[in-house]
Amino acid sequence: MADLTLYELDGCPYCAKVRTKLADLDLEYDSVKVPRSHGDRTEVEEISGQTGVPVLVDEEHGVEGMPESDDIVEYLDETYGGAS
Repeated sequence: MADLTLYELDGCPYCAKVRTKLADLDLEYDSVKVPRSHGDRTEVEEISGQTGVPVLVDEEHGVEGMPESDDIVEYLDETYGGAS
Protein backbone atom coordinates (compact mmCIF):
# COMPACT_ATOMS: atom_id res chain seq x y z
CA MET A 1 0.00 0.00 0.00
CA ALA A 2 1.31 3.44 -0.96
CA ASP A 3 1.46 6.37 1.46
CA LEU A 4 -0.48 8.49 -1.05
CA THR A 5 -4.17 7.92 -1.70
CA LEU A 6 -6.13 9.83 -4.33
CA TYR A 7 -9.92 9.93 -4.17
CA GLU A 8 -11.07 10.51 -7.73
CA LEU A 9 -13.77 10.14 -10.33
CA ASP A 10 -13.31 8.82 -13.87
CA GLY A 11 -13.71 11.60 -16.42
CA CYS A 12 -12.95 14.37 -13.91
CA PRO A 13 -10.48 16.86 -15.47
CA TYR A 14 -9.31 18.05 -12.05
CA CYS A 15 -8.53 14.48 -11.03
CA ALA A 16 -6.67 13.95 -14.31
CA LYS A 17 -4.54 17.02 -13.54
CA VAL A 18 -3.48 15.47 -10.21
CA ARG A 19 -2.88 12.04 -11.79
CA THR A 20 -0.63 13.69 -14.38
CA LYS A 21 1.42 15.38 -11.63
CA LEU A 22 1.72 12.11 -9.71
CA ALA A 23 2.96 10.42 -12.90
CA ASP A 24 5.38 13.27 -13.69
CA LEU A 25 6.90 12.86 -10.23
CA ASP A 26 6.89 9.05 -10.59
CA LEU A 27 4.93 8.66 -7.35
CA GLU A 28 3.07 5.51 -6.43
CA TYR A 29 -0.41 6.02 -5.05
CA ASP A 30 -3.59 4.16 -4.30
CA SER A 31 -6.67 5.23 -6.24
CA VAL A 32 -10.11 5.23 -4.67
CA LYS A 33 -12.90 5.72 -7.21
CA VAL A 34 -15.81 7.64 -5.72
CA PRO A 35 -19.47 7.37 -6.77
CA ARG A 36 -20.80 9.85 -9.33
CA SER A 37 -23.48 11.06 -6.94
CA HIS A 38 -22.22 13.59 -4.39
CA GLY A 39 -24.76 12.19 -1.91
CA ASP A 40 -23.06 8.78 -2.05
CA ARG A 41 -19.55 10.10 -1.36
CA THR A 42 -19.64 9.56 2.39
CA GLU A 43 -16.07 8.22 2.56
CA VAL A 44 -14.51 11.28 0.89
CA GLU A 45 -16.74 13.60 2.94
CA GLU A 46 -15.52 11.99 6.17
CA ILE A 47 -11.92 12.51 5.10
CA SER A 48 -12.06 16.02 3.66
CA GLY A 49 -15.28 17.57 4.97
CA GLN A 50 -16.68 17.97 1.46
CA THR A 51 -17.83 15.75 -1.41
CA GLY A 52 -15.78 17.17 -4.28
CA VAL A 53 -12.82 15.39 -5.81
CA PRO A 54 -9.91 15.10 -6.14
CA VAL A 55 -8.86 14.63 -2.52
CA LEU A 56 -5.35 13.58 -1.54
CA VAL A 57 -4.25 11.74 1.60
CA ASP A 58 -0.51 11.59 2.34
CA GLU A 59 0.00 9.44 5.43
CA GLU A 60 3.76 9.99 5.53
CA HIS A 61 3.36 13.76 5.84
CA GLY A 62 0.17 13.87 7.92
CA VAL A 63 -2.12 15.14 5.15
CA GLU A 64 -5.51 13.69 5.98
CA GLY A 65 -7.70 15.02 3.18
CA MET A 66 -6.47 17.83 0.92
CA PRO A 67 -9.06 19.01 -1.63
CA GLU A 68 -8.63 21.24 -4.72
CA SER A 69 -6.47 20.11 -7.64
CA ASP A 70 -4.33 23.26 -7.76
CA ASP A 71 -3.49 22.94 -4.06
CA ILE A 72 -2.70 19.25 -4.45
CA VAL A 73 -0.40 19.85 -7.45
CA GLU A 74 1.42 22.63 -5.58
CA TYR A 75 1.76 20.41 -2.51
CA LEU A 76 3.16 17.52 -4.57
CA ASP A 77 5.70 19.84 -6.23
CA GLU A 78 6.85 21.28 -2.91
CA THR A 79 6.90 17.98 -1.03
CA TYR A 80 8.23 15.61 -3.67
CA GLY A 81 10.71 17.80 -5.52
CA GLY A 82 8.95 18.56 -8.75
CA ALA A 83 9.28 22.36 -8.49
CA SER A 84 11.96 23.82 -10.69
